[in-house]
Amino acid sequence: MTSAVDGLKAKLVAVSQPDDDGVYRNGAEKRAKRVDIVLESLRQLWSDALESMGADAPDHGVGLAAVGSLARRQIGPCSDLDLVIIYDSHAISDANVTKLADKLWYPLWDSGLDLDHSVRTRQQCEAVTDSDLPAAMGWLDVLPVAGDTDLIRATADSILERWRKAARKRLPELTDSAKERFDRFGQLPYLNQPDIKEARGGLRDTVLVSALATSWLADRPHGSYDDAVEHLLDARDCIHLAANKDTNMLLPAYQVKVAKMMGLSDPTIPDPDQRDGESIENMQTVLARYGRRIAFALDSTASRAAHSLTHEQPRFSFFQIFQPRGGGRREAPRFDIIAQGVAKHEGEAVLAPGADPTKDRTLALRVAVAAAENDLPIAPGTLTNIKRCALRDTAWLPESRDRFVRLLATGPALLRTWEELDFVDIPGRLIPEWLGIRNRPSASAAHRYTIDRHMVEVVSRLGRTAPTGERYDDEHYTVLLMAGILHDIGKRPRISDHAAEGARHVPAIMKRMMFDEKTIAMVTTLVREHLTLSEFATTKSPDDEAATAELAERLGNDPLMLDMLFDLTRADGSSLGATAGEQITKKYGWSKWRASLVGAMYSAARADAVRARDKA
Repeated sequence: MTSAVDGLKAKLVAVSQPDDDGVYRNGAEKRAKRVDIVLESLRQLWSDALESMGADAPDHGVGLAAVGSLARRQIGPCSDLDLVIIYDSHAISDANVTKLADKLWYPLWDSGLDLDHSVRTRQQCEAVTDSDLPAAMGWLDVLPVAGDTDLIRATADSILERWRKAARKRLPELTDSAKERFDRFGQLPYLNQPDIKEARGGLRDTVLVSALATSWLADRPHGSYDDAVEHLLDARDCIHLAANKDTNMLLPAYQVKVAKMMGLSDPTIPDPDQRDGESIENMQTVLARYGRRIAFALDSTASRAAHSLTHEQPRFSFFQIFQPRGGGRREAPRFDIIAQGVAKHEGEAVLAPGADPTKDRTLALRVAVAAAENDLPIAPGTLTNIKRCALRDTAWLPESRDRFVRLLATGPALLRTWEELDFVDIPGRLIPEWLGIRNRPSASAAHRYTIDRHMVEVVSRLGRTAPTGERYDDEHYTVLLMAGILHDIGKRPRISDHAAEGARHVPAIMKRMMFDEKTIAMVTTLVREHLTLSEFATTKSPDDEAATAELAERLGNDPLMLDMLFDLTRADGSSLGATAGEQITKKYGWSKWRASLVGAMYSAARADAVRARDKA
């Protein structure tokens, strides 16, 4: 017997196909068509189910509702359907509800689409959304499909009202859940294989933005944000078409196909491998731009929501009304100065009163260092303001150079601060060569991160303690940090030896930053040789005296240089995400096997360097 939803998945895929040239266009129109097809099919399925129930068919008190992507009218070619039967237990028996549900769910399972379904009373819906944050997020968008739409709307209105009343208490829960998700899935702009729904800057964040706006705690952003959301939905649609299933993971198997559908493949490039590689890089760059916009929109909206809660609380005690100093007025906002021109305000780093970014070339780095050293996020409005700083890559000041090194030395806090600076393009303005590797995916399957993010990850793992247990002095720690942030700066298109290419760029970059010749020479050597220790460890024996002597000589027979090379190698390997033959996981790629090989080669080469130094 045929059903109203037979072949529904095939119909959705058929209306979602790219144009004749292989490019996916008019994504919003295609999504609207898919919604219409699904709703028409579901309404017919509902009508058929009631007809087949005969006298048991209810005429009120039960309805079919959609939540999730269908309710938001964002359904993809292969998206699952999130459907809920809502019923009034006084109007229909549990047995008849079960019978009705079977007549709906079984045909949908057979249609080829995944189905997330439930059957609940209004009271059960309210209880679930009160206790389950993801469920509450889903129920902020409800689309009546068929049946008793008044019951559905009344239920949705009740949940919305409860959400607005509880939003002030649930805001910390919402932000904590977002952070847990970010820790698990990473950040869309910096991943080679992102989950464009769950990663930071992905589609799940757009749901949180809407939830915050719906709570009336903050306004919803528009303009470039709306544009980013639509383009990311287009990318999600292309992933569905490439994979022919409901997935949000941009795996390597789909990347070339998705890039072509996004119109990012240049047919004039004759070499197919080069064409595919550049199309993936173009796609990564585009997705990073959209991911940054969405992440910034979430941060801005959450910040405004948090501030609105703070300002709802009176800043004075009742008894201040009787104090002449207070005059019965609210106190002025409190700014705790944490650096020149930088203050802490309501848990964020902000510009201090009177600070003028247009007249202070060093202010952007002062804000960054103060934020990272105090483990504070930079306020979204402050980020927008420091973008106006008069930065000049050809005119560094000693203060700017020293603060840049201090920023690199902030460890794990560097990751968030660098991301914030990157959103307003400051790293590329300080070091134009950074733009050559920004958002570029790595050709190696062992890398979890894009090249730029990988280098920041490496720096965040570089501490002051050398492998010998001694502490690096300021000079050598500066060398190590600068080598970390520049070690892959040579990974550019059509460059076969990125270490040599990077060593070519380092002197020009560091001279502009006003480093001395000795520091520049050491950093250049480390960048040129940053792969050498790992290569020697995996291809030669530490018992081979000629090999260890050659390694020591490449580092100038300087034990400290070998110490720094070991630390750079360890940080480089540990931030990859996998070693050869391993899958990318949250366990980083510095395996015991690799550590033992590299450690043995380092120890042997260092001993050679010490002997050579003692003979000299």
